[in-house]
Amino acid sequence: MARKPGTRATAEFVLFDVFYEDGSQRSNRRVPRTVLGCAEGDACANKYIAEQDRVIATKSGLPALAIKNIRRSVSKG
Repeated sequence: MARKPGTRATAEFVLFDVFYEDGSQRSNRRVPRTVLGCAEGDACANKYIAEQDRVIATKSGLPALAIKNIRRSVSKG
């Protein structure tokens, strides 16, 4: 029997809201659950998202934004 859409994604990833120093926000940034297994917990997610931002900035030619804060996204279910 086929799975419901979205069940795999929620099991493999944790969603975070990212707040930047310039006041902008990005919601529902996906971080693999395996990344969150480190001793620092959500601090590992911060490092992972910062690395994603650095790669995106390199490809776009724009400077990466400084992350002010991250928090887990609130579930709507």
